[in-house]
Amino acid sequence: MGYDEAVQLVLCSHELLVVTESRRGFDIQTYGQKLRQGFEANFARERVQKNPQDIMREMQDAAMARSTNRVVREAKAGESRWYVATMGLPGQEKVISVAREEWFEAGRQPTIAGVEQALTAKYGPPTRKMPARPGVPHHQLYWAHDLRHRPITESSPLFHLCSAVASPDAGNHFSPDCGIVVAAAVRPLRDNPDLAEYLQVAVVDQAGGYQAITETERALGQLDAQRRRQEVEQASKNASAPTL
Repeated sequence: MGYDEAVQLVLCSHELLVVTESRRGFDIQTYGQKLRQGFEANFARERVQKNPQDIMREMQDAAMARSTNRVVREAKAGESRWYVATMGLPGQEKVISVAREEWFEAGRQPTIAGVEQALTAKYGPPTRKMPARPGVPHHQLYWAHDLRHRPITESSPLFHLCSAVASPDAGNHFSPDCGIVVAAAVRPLRDNPDLAEYLQVAVVDQAGGYQAITETERALGQLDAQRRRQEVEQASKNASAPTL
């Protein structure tokens, strides 16, 4: 799926979503070319006029949250947000991963068991499950597949290699040895751990993403080399002779 088609698909999921091109990017040499390496989608917010004191207070609160590992909510109850990573030559960018986070409305939170059942109905039995535990307050589920689209079992050497992170804020690695990997994280309510506060799901095309990244960087290098050759040829034809 291309970048523009993905934008339209995400926007159609809710009328209040607004898309912005992401500032995040992959660590590749772009040779000065501008690539659309992804976009974010969030619920629209009213513009609020802020004075310097408001801005300073927000910066201090954000710093405090980072230092104490406090969860900072990017969405309100009943809202969702997306991050879609793309890669390709300018104008030819394709989707290589998608992550979505959904916060459930107060009083309408589903059960943890119900969320896991819905995920299993959509993706099949998970290849790995990890319950919430001290330091990791999420129930984590994974659906990892090899290059032949077969589920990766615990006995496979790919079991720990082919993984992904469910959060839209997290980066994902791409391996040529893995197929599609789905990761889900379900956060329980603090006052009732049987209910879900929010759900994060990411779908990562591991081998497809790896191929897109490496081929794009190679193609950009070839285009840059071609540009330099043409500049040298033009210079040899049009350059004035130096005066000695």
